Amino acid sequence: MKYTKLPHTDLEVSKICLGTMTWGRQNTEEEGHQQMNYALDQGVNFFDTAELYPVPAKKELYAATEEIIGNWFKKTGNRDKVILASKIAGKGDYTKFIRTTGFSRDSIIEAVEGSLTRLQTDYIDLYQLHWPERATNFFGQRGYTHQVTDYWKDNIHQVLETLRDLVQEGKIRHVGLSNETPWGTMRFLEESKVHDSLPRMITIQNPYSLLNRTFEVGLAEIAIRENIGLIPYSPMGFGVLSGKYLGGKMPENARITIFPNYSRYSGETAVAATQRYYDLAQEHQMSLAQMALAFVNTRPFVTSTIIGATSMEQLKENIASIELDLSEEVLKGIEEIHGAIPNPAP
Repeated sequence: MKYTKLPHTDLEVSKICLGTMTWGRQNTEEEGHQQMNYALDQGVNFFDTAELYPVPAKKELYAATEEIIGNWFKKTGNRDKVILASKIAGKGDYTKFIRTTGFSRDSIIEAVEGSLTRLQTDYIDLYQLHWPERATNFFGQRGYTHQVTDYWKDNIHQVLETLRDLVQEGKIRHVGLSNETPWGTMRFLEESKVHDSLPRMITIQNPYSLLNRTFEVGLAEIAIRENIGLIPYSPMGFGVLSGKYLGGKMPENARITIFPNYSRYSGETAVAATQRYYDLAQEHQMSLAQMALAFVNTRPFVTSTIIGATSMEQLKENIASIELDLSEEVLKGIEEIHGAIPNPAP
């Protein structure tokens, strides 16, 4: 395994981060525990979860993933071996069963206390805002269209004050963003620069893959110049970049087969790009999955790549991608495909 440090901290994390969003829905608790055992044995010490998980969100399954992780901590005593990240869900039609108060002080405190209880821990190493409260372009929307009905009032200072208090209480150690835009990222960073008593956002968790490199347009420069690390999710585009859906195949129990509305990476252009990436991987005697992950792993703005798997075979292949070095010829081929079909998935 390879390691790095979370920006602005002494916390050493694996370059592969174990994603957990299927546990409690596509995966049983036992399978989640097996994945954590194997990942830890392979040197993966960074786990990412959220109060919203498993997804798709469902009221009766709310926060089941955190409970699975908490039971594993209790069973194994491995809390001190893991750098743990979780998230507070923002406002949304599909999260009204959680709470409706957004990132108010009471809402953040309630969310943190709930996660601590379910995770059976006294602290969370990295606590992230799952998505912005304001109406902006995230979750599959490329361009920004201003909505006059967006009643969001700038509360970033107040959000950081609440997070500061939780840091001082020892309940969270560091804070980060997710599904954030360049404007939002800089707004948070500038607030903590002007008011140095406020905590600094150290990471941003956004989608990034061969099918969606939009992070490079504005956020990559921010990530490098401001030293805010990307923790990319969906590096395999809901499994599309394994190649298993090519040719119109719909494998049994696969994510898009079960949840066909998860079509973000399945459009005609994305399929065409995936086929070309698959052919490139085959030409160089490697799996598309490992090529896709290896590309993300080595980007200079990436801190740790979140992998997710529903089977142990997938998990083993994904973790092993950290050992793969892509040749200049492969990287050139990737850029040629990207130049011809840039960012086919929003």
